[in-house]
Amino acid sequence: MLESIRHLLHSIYDVEGLISWGGPLLVSIIVFIETGFFVGFFLPGDSLLVTAGVFAAAGKIPLYWLLAPVMLCAIAGDQIGYWIGRGAGKSLYSRKESFLFRRSHLQRAREFYEKYGGKTVILARFVPIIRTFCPLVAGAAGMPYSRYLTYDIGGGILWVGSMILGGYFLGRSVPNIGQRIHYVIAVVVVLSLLPAVISILRARKASRTSRVAA
Repeated sequence: MLESIRHLLHSIYDVEGLISWGGPLLVSIIVFIETGFFVGFFLPGDSLLVTAGVFAAAGKIPLYWLLAPVMLCAIAGDQIGYWIGRGAGKSLYSRKESFLFRRSHLQRAREFYEKYGGKTVILARFVPIIRTFCPLVAGAAGMPYSRYLTYDIGGGILWVGSMILGGYFLGRSVPNIGQRIHYVIAVVVVLSLLPAVISILRARKASRTSRVAA
């Protein structure tokens, strides 16, 4: 069982292999699942998109096959998340935890939403885990759908466009970058996790400060 799980995780995080095997269709499906269903919080969104951009720069994938379809899937996925949150409401916070659902992820997204308001829908796109749970929180909080949709379309276009085009221009600018793509993926992963790490450290610091004051 453990060996099967290890093999599955290795396959999921082998973004080069995923793109080579499934092309733009698989990239679109993964983005749709990551943004639309809370079970997709562990999927490699950022590194997948940047690597896809590098592949496009190498001529392995037409760029126009990536941009529009993946943007549409990112936006469509969020709509599902929003309406799940809108329907389930506060009952999400009492949902039983499982391997694929953590209330701590949902709570972190809620705190992010409360701090940044409507801008969260855009900012959360660039933060792993938060981007998966943000639509649920926005729906559960009763954010007006027209307002949510406006922010979400802008966020989806900005996130997908910046990641894919960033990888594309990197691939065009740096010779043989494909041979060192694992370094690029490592940097993208670190940068994508940095906001979450900073947020956690700030929360712990604030907690310690409040205890000292008490």
